[in-house]
Amino acid sequence: MMRRIVMRRIGMRDVAMTSPAALTRSRAWRGPVLMAGVIALAALVPVLIDKQDTLNLLFLICLHITLGQSWNILAGFAGQTSLGHAAFFGIGALVTRTLWLNGMFFPVAFLLSGLAAVAFAMLIGVPTFRLRGAYFAIGTLGIAEVLRITVSQNLPLISTMPAAEIAAYNLTLRYYVALALALTTIGAAALLLRSSWSLGILAVREDEEAAQATGVNVLGHKLLALFISSFFAGLAGGLFAFQQISYYPSAAFSPVWTFDALLITFIGGLGTIGGPVLGAIFFILVRQRLAVTLVEVHQIVFGILFILIVLVFPGGLMGAWDRLRPRAIAEALRSRRQLHKS
Repeated sequence: MMRRIVMRRIGMRDVAMTSPAALTRSRAWRGPVLMAGVIALAALVPVLIDKQDTLNLLFLICLHITLGQSWNILAGFAGQTSLGHAAFFGIGALVTRTLWLNGMFFPVAFLLSGLAAVAFAMLIGVPTFRLRGAYFAIGTLGIAEVLRITVSQNLPLISTMPAAEIAAYNLTLRYYVALALALTTIGAAALLLRSSWSLGILAVREDEEAAQATGVNVLGHKLLALFISSFFAGLAGGLFAFQQISYYPSAAFSPVWTFDALLITFIGGLGTIGGPVLGAIFFILVRQRLAVTLVEVHQIVFGILFILIVLVFPGGLMGAWDRLRPRAIAEALRSRRQLHKS
């Protein structure tokens, strides 16, 4: 059947009202096309902008996208609010730094950092998942703190790159690694939601008892979310170790990394794919700006902004977009009706 197109004259404009199927197909293309454009622009940044500070800022955004999305997989998708995410990040940083500076090929050391974080996560996963709610959060925080204290006592000296590595330091290369890792993490989260495992994971998030009563393997789905989450958190730590010229090994185990991931996810939108992306961009840009303009009170001001966002938009920036988009459409339709009447 031939598609009907109804032309409506509004002032000097012709508006084509196409069928719903055509609109659906056009909207389906918008996401991939927009994503391809953003990726192409991000890949061209080092060519278009020859500023190390800008490149470093974009590196931090990509790093925090990975960190936030990895925490979102466990807390947002599976509903397990872990406060021990810094443990996976720190293990990844420690493994990458140790193996890489001792002569191992970086991609191999980088991959092993994610696997080491997964191994630790599986080791603590079964006992900690016996806890729920606040007990689970406090338990994971305690494990991460024990790990941080152990590392600080046994590795108290600064880890510094050799002179040859410092002389050959290339921030552009590290930015491309960070960009590829951020895109991979986003893709993994999207594929997880499209897989058959997503129904069980989301069911566990909503109600564990009800999910178990319907035959869902609650522990298995929790461990799957933890597996993916810890793997990318470990890779994020490995990327941090690859980028830093010198740092204390215990710094990668700081609870700051956990709370940064938490803030990013809640600002952007918990349990959404785009939430950690928007949250990381907002978090890094606003925090850096406040740190320059309001040096002494920038953390207080940022905390107030975070509280306001959570109170006004409980669903984060993604929730704000979903709430405002229907209003914009309604206003556009109302203006068209008024023009038509006139």
